[in-house]
Amino acid sequence: MAPAPRERSPVTTSPADTPIRVALVDDQQLVRAGFALVINSQPDMEVVAEAADGAQALRMLDSFAADVVLMDVRMSGMDGLTATEQLTRSGSTAKVVILTTFDLDEYVMRAIKAGASGFLLKDVPPEDMLAAIRTVHAGDGVIAPSSTKRLIEHLSQILPDEQKAPPAVLDTLTDREREVLLLMARGRNNTEIAADLYVAEATVKTHVGRVLSKLGARDRVQAVVIAYETGLVSPGA
Repeated sequence: MAPAPRERSPVTTSPADTPIRVALVDDQQLVRAGFALVINSQPDMEVVAEAADGAQALRMLDSFAADVVLMDVRMSGMDGLTATEQLTRSGSTAKVVILTTFDLDEYVMRAIKAGASGFLLKDVPPEDMLAAIRTVHAGDGVIAPSSTKRLIEHLSQILPDEQKAPPAVLDTLTDREREVLLLMARGRNNTEIAADLYVAEATVKTHVGRVLSKLGARDRVQAVVIAYETGLVSPGA
């Protein structure tokens, strides 16, 4: 029998200086326990809830607040992809990071298209997991780690053509915005893009915002997926 979800914090509006509230959704209790141990050791974050499948997670997140959700893909009961789609459609502000084994979970692209903000490998080093949680909570997507870049490349190759974004979606971008998107797809952050283009970081942020708006992308991850789908970036480039 699946364990009942662990719940601590009712929905409230958190001040900026409160810990990042993390929810863990995985049907393996040992995985949740390991992640919780690492997360709760940090002064700026805490695990506020745990669930063993997607259905439990949706019920839990409907009543209890979380800023970031670490969501497994393959679970008994509702899978993580379906849960991510439903959570996004519900208007939840919680950011979803997909937990994947990379070589097996080929349909995780569906979750990214539905609004997930990034990927984590299940064997990710603790410091990378913590950095990903902070990055997503700050409103960015987890695209810089090499494992995520490789995964996006892999998924963009296996996605059926009819599900890919057509190249014409890039027509609304200026030359500079295309250049910024290209650097985003290569895993460059705003500071690095500013150095590459010899412009101020504030200028880069403006370009990134316009790219996301024109592409209808929720965050950098979705924008990078579109860059691969449209052929702006080639896998392995």
